[in-house]
Amino acid sequence: MSKLVIVESPAKARTIKKYLGDGYEVIASMGHVRDLPKARLCVDVKDDFKPKYAVIKGKEKLVSELKSAAQDSDGVYLATDPDREGEAISWHLAYLLGLDDTARNRVTFNEITKTGIREGMAHPRSIDMDLVNAQQARRILDRLVGYSLSPFLAKTIRRGLSAGRVQSVALRIIVDREEEIRKFQPEEYWSIDAKLTAPPARTVFSAAFYGDRNGEIKITDKAQADAILAALENVPFAVESVKKGKKNKQPAPPFITSTLQQEASRKLGFQARRTMQAAQELYEGVDIEGVGTVGLITYMRTDSLRLSEDAIGEAVEFIGSRWGKSYLPPKPRHYKARAGAQDGHEAIRPTSVALTPKDVERSLTRDQYKLYKLIWERFVACQMANCLLNTTQAVITAGEYVFKASGYNVGFDGFTVLYEESRDTEEEKGKDLPKLEAGMALRLRDLSGTQHFTQPPPRYTEASLIKTLEENGIGRPSTYAATIMTITSREYVVREGKSFKPTELGEVITKLMKERFPDIVNIRFTAAVEKELDEVQSGKVDWVRTLHDFYDDFEKTLKKAKSEMDGVKIQLKEDETDYICEKCGRRMVIKTGRYGKFIACPGYPECKNIKKIVIDTGAKCPKCGGRIIEKKSRKGRVFYGCEEYPKCDFVSWDPPSDQTCPRCGKVLMQKKGKKKTLYCLTEGCGYKTEAAGEDE
Repeated sequence: MSKLVIVESPAKARTIKKYLGDGYEVIASMGHVRDLPKARLCVDVKDDFKPKYAVIKGKEKLVSELKSAAQDSDGVYLATDPDREGEAISWHLAYLLGLDDTARNRVTFNEITKTGIREGMAHPRSIDMDLVNAQQARRILDRLVGYSLSPFLAKTIRRGLSAGRVQSVALRIIVDREEEIRKFQPEEYWSIDAKLTAPPARTVFSAAFYGDRNGEIKITDKAQADAILAALENVPFAVESVKKGKKNKQPAPPFITSTLQQEASRKLGFQARRTMQAAQELYEGVDIEGVGTVGLITYMRTDSLRLSEDAIGEAVEFIGSRWGKSYLPPKPRHYKARAGAQDGHEAIRPTSVALTPKDVERSLTRDQYKLYKLIWERFVACQMANCLLNTTQAVITAGEYVFKASGYNVGFDGFTVLYEESRDTEEEKGKDLPKLEAGMALRLRDLSGTQHFTQPPPRYTEASLIKTLEENGIGRPSTYAATIMTITSREYVVREGKSFKPTELGEVITKLMKERFPDIVNIRFTAAVEKELDEVQSGKVDWVRTLHDFYDDFEKTLKKAKSEMDGVKIQLKEDETDYICEKCGRRMVIKTGRYGKFIACPGYPECKNIKKIVIDTGAKCPKCGGRIIEKKSRKGRVFYGCEEYPKCDFVSWDPPSDQTCPRCGKVLMQKKGKKKTLYCLTEGCGYKTEAAGEDE
């Protein structure tokens, strides 16, 4: 008989099986096997919130197979992910398989490598019920909020709406920013810049107007700017003082979940869901050519900056051999976790620095490679020497007025030879100044005034929203991807470029929530609930008490809102289209029903004319010349087909381009990737070409 090890995913099972070898059977539970059924609340609020769990629909056969395998084994190990969710999955498995949840049958792996698995298997423990109860409390809280508020929103606004403990706060943050932007009143200001040279050097450098000898002057209008420019005519410029210095620039710490999501958004253009998917695959194991199946990164759901001494030592050795000892700091770097961090796992790092991105590139998908390269470079850079900048600041006088110029050059590149952290806003690139000395006369090449207006705060991007949620203690980084997906898929917000803009629906929901359920969308209140869940996890607070503290007041608020809003229906402005109703002549509008959006006559019920929404690509079908329109499969995947279906059967997963085939004159389809490929689908043509394109 062999021992049974149960994990969540098949990929993780294959990797672990390779290292455990004979004597072990490794099976995947495919995530959760038992949960609160979707059809009903399934929480008894009158009996201390007792949950009514059931096997997830469609997993009955899998549970039966797991039971059979457990009965035929010589012992069972529960090896689900090392976090709250993983602990809860193990607890549910123990219940379904009839295992003793106090037995030492729970093992965790911080990394899916030979060393990580050996370490985990050598230290089995019992299921941590504090972790389980923290997960149960969160799950029940979210169920109580969602299943109570969603029907209220559906009745008050329209069907199909949802609210959630974290998503409602995330939405409020976006809506509040939009209100700030609308209320913003731009203020005029002017800048004056001088283009100068320091003879005999010909290098032109810039100096910015500062003020006069009494201090800084803010220029608020054109008249003031013109007066200063007039006063500066034919006035000599000279260097009054020069201050030289050195600035040390330190590397960013290794990634935690939230910073990985932010940096992948800024540098790679990845949405949080895409980042976490690729990270999960790298953690669970990838078949590397010449190496075999191995987990390439440590566990990716963490808020800890802690690094093992072995990992630091490996990085130090690698840096010394690759760039030399001058690229190492005086002593290895150790990073402190922020206040409130759970510190349950190491920071996200490569499991082996020796496996460089170049070594594994051929074995990885594009997303896996990009993310692994980001994680690998960030980790190695965090153990490298500082970047040293030589700075220069010059004070320049022109009559009674003062200008300032600053610049820098890189004295030692340090960690920047490998990696630099991105920012939400672009930093101005500094330039080195020519050699300047006090008393030096300067030659004026150009003097100009420029009008500016103060700018409103920017809309949130995915990176800045995640940063704000984390800084305010809203939710957990592992839930951010799902939160963002919910508010975008339900069209509470839309993406404009990289930014989030609330829709009318999102603003109406937020307004209603602020009026009727102020605690639910209150940032401090939500953060306090999150902190209490952490207290449950640490065993300091009873989870049932936490639920009572929240729900008892929430229930009263809900009853009051239902009573006061009974019979009230909030009307949204309907989006008008260019379609004219052929029955009554009104301009038709977009509506949302049980099965999605459609076009309808606003004259309902007198006029009941409705139409499907047709998204015209503007391209002509290569088979019959009809319009190619955007369609969706049953699973929601977008494809393209002829409007004349079923008379014409033309379909394509790839979108049509705005170009035609030089051979046959029909539309060219486009396949995007590192190279944008244009190709012709006309039978017998076969034309194909490649042009530089953007990454997906």
